Amino acid sequence: MFDKILHANDGSEHAFHALTLALALAKQNNSELHMISVEEIDYMPAFIEEVREETGTAARRFHSVLQRARAMAQEHGVRLHTHVVAGHPVRDIVGLATELKVDLLVIGATGHSALYERMIGSRADRIMQLAPCPVLVVK
Repeated sequence: MFDKILHANDGSEHAFHALTLALALAKQNNSELHMISVEEIDYMPAFIEEVREETGTAARRFHSVLQRARAMAQEHGVRLHTHVVAGHPVRDIVGLATELKVDLLVIGATGHSALYERMIGSRADRIMQLAPCPVLVVK
């Protein structure tokens, strides 16, 4: 049913809970499982060197996230393809889902306050609106 699954992981416990479900689905469906972690850049880099620096920073920041995710994947007997990028989380998650032609996107609910959700909206909402495939939001 799901040949390719993409999981977005920001290092939160919500994200790792969603990864557990993504791993189970991947194992059950014999799916190719990808995971993306995005280090948010709050400004527009002027030079490619800045992008490279931010990507290096992201790789260092997400090192423990990747280690934990790979260990979980190994426990489940699932091969995990990892992608770490510096950029805009919604744009880059949706972009990779489109590029890989995934059948399912699995994300964790972050649990912002009701005021934040009303005023700004959640990333999960924006991802659901823009994703090229079904999105499973895990609470």
